[in-house]
Amino acid sequence: MRFVDEAVIEAKGGDGGKGCVSFRREKFVPKGGPDGGDGGDGGSVILFGRENLQTLADLKYRRFYRAFRGRYGMGKNRHGRNGEDVRVPVPLGTDVYDYETMKKLGELVKHRQELVIARGGRGGKGNARFATSTEQAPRNSEPGARGEQRKFKLVLRLVADIGFVGLPNAGKSTLLSALTRANPKVATYPFTTLTPNLGVMKTKDFRFTLADMPGIIEGAHKGKGLGLRFLRHIERTKMLVFVVDAALGHPEQDYHQLCDEIKRYKEAILDRPRVIALNKVDLLLGKQPELNLGLPGVWISALRGDRVDELRELIDKLFPK
Repeated sequence: MRFVDEAVIEAKGGDGGKGCVSFRREKFVPKGGPDGGDGGDGGSVILFGRENLQTLADLKYRRFYRAFRGRYGMGKNRHGRNGEDVRVPVPLGTDVYDYETMKKLGELVKHRQELVIARGGRGGKGNARFATSTEQAPRNSEPGARGEQRKFKLVLRLVADIGFVGLPNAGKSTLLSALTRANPKVATYPFTTLTPNLGVMKTKDFRFTLADMPGIIEGAHKGKGLGLRFLRHIERTKMLVFVVDAALGHPEQDYHQLCDEIKRYKEAILDRPRVIALNKVDLLLGKQPELNLGLPGVWISALRGDRVDELRELIDKLFPK
């Protein structure tokens, strides 16, 4: 299924059922009192998080969701049946905004977490509710209230423990494959990764979700390349692994370029623990140069698996538990 991280939908809660006008009529009670029941409440449209979803594709192609209306009230003080809710699954990390004002209404980051986006209308009162000492045979009732109808924008920001960041073709996807059982597309040209890939890395005591993001280019914070669509997805990660192509000969420059783009997007992201993976050492012709980047790192070959286990141990050690 195609990866989709934005969708616009409209939702309408069910209308409430109409209250009933009825009077008690039995063999020995010729003038019974009012016994019209209330109408049922309308159903609501509810979004809920589902952990095995990774895309908003289903919502991209079905844009309108309507809950069921409440049933009419009935005689003998019988309440109308409530309308059924409509429950819509979304991936974890989905933010929900009012489409008109772009005010954030909530986020779904836990499995089965719910957010009601369009409430159903309340059922109308039956005539039994209007009886008083002076009006013992009321013939009035209430119509059901209309359900809410609103338009929403949904934006997905993936929930992952660790985000891989790097320039295009730095070897992030190859490293993801080496650390996990994920099988992302790998090739020797830029922008092979057009959407985030997820994998699970296991250590002795923990399981980490890793996210391989599309490559960052200069101007990503302004939306160039896949910039904003990428940068959004590292906002919920707890740790960053910078993957730098050491064979190009300027790893410090590449690292600082990546940090600068992230800083321009949202500086607080750089407060998280960071590790650098200096990749493609199998292509280095000479000795590994001395670097002073101010963060822990490992020289690796993701393709051959050289020192990948050491990197895994470093991530496990520095990850904020």
